[in-house]
Amino acid sequence: ARIIESGIPTEALLAQIAVAKYADGLPLYRQEAIYARDRVEIDRTQMAQWMGKIGFELEPLAEHILARIKQGERIFADETTLPTLAPGSGKTKTAYLWAYVRDDRPFGGSGPPMVAYRFEDSRAGDCVARHMDGYRGILQVDGYAAYNRVARSDRGNDGATLAACWSHVRRKFYELHTAGSSIIASQTVELMAPLWSVEEKVRSQEPVARMSARQETSAAIVTALFALWEKELPKLSGKSKPAEAIRYALNRRTALERFLADGRIEIDSNTVERAIRPQTITRKNSLFAGSDGGGRTWATIATLLTTAKMNQLDPHAWLTQTLERIANGWPNSDIGALMPWNYKS
Repeated sequence: ARIIESGIPTEALLAQIAVAKYADGLPLYRQEAIYARDRVEIDRTQMAQWMGKIGFELEPLAEHILARIKQGERIFADETTLPTLAPGSGKTKTAYLWAYVRDDRPFGGSGPPMVAYRFEDSRAGDCVARHMDGYRGILQVDGYAAYNRVARSDRGNDGATLAACWSHVRRKFYELHTAGSSIIASQTVELMAPLWSVEEKVRSQEPVARMSARQETSAAIVTALFALWEKELPKLSGKSKPAEAIRYALNRRTALERFLADGRIEIDSNTVERAIRPQTITRKNSLFAGSDGGGRTWATIATLLTTAKMNQLDPHAWLTQTLERIANGWPNSDIGALMPWNYKS
């Protein structure tokens, strides 16, 4: 049995094309040229159709990964643009890849790391509300307002607890510091530095130990930072860059301080930024997704291949085996055995 019934490609070839495009950033037109050099004629349109087919077959696996992510105590979330060809216009529209990462290893968890991407034509809060429907854990984000849509109210039990990212705060001040344009920014960067030293020491420790170390050292630093910002903000022009950076931090104070009292929370959301980065490379090389369907295929296949890589697997070996199993009628009731973290060669 074959994934492509009565077709030419083996599952190994389908996996090779998919890994090259969605894991290694090699667009189909370049793959077409590479095959042509070896006197193998595979049209890029044909390859795109094949990718659509395996994306359809792999969709239940991607859904399973998102469900597993939502069982986590803490999830990282982020989004990035994905230009997509608008039907009938010949022009691209701005669509988005949303990314959700579960990685419990920094707080001593033993579960496998995983990521789920979702393609949407919007960056609105409705998207994250659908993706995170029913989630009541910690959602660690960059401060983008759309995530407030799923935030738990002060007196409610529904929704997620939002934790913010100190790297995003630091970035705003660091740019001013390197430009030499703000004494306050330089003071902020200097004050912040020890926060990450603490994090290096507590990485992979149990949540209680992480919280204890942060209370001992980081809490006083955070208090000093907010005191500095509140003192200096009235002295600044409201439209100045330092004032903007300070307001960004002050407006997110509660979410920024949460890592001090909960060892499961990271100091930043760099984990999901690392999961986004390979997709930005693929986007740069491919220029755009060919359609909304192509965007959904991209999200599905990237979910599985990136998760395989996060689990230190050869994505080609895992995908080849998985496609062969699906082609031979692998039961949906045993979908968990197909997950990358359960792979056995």
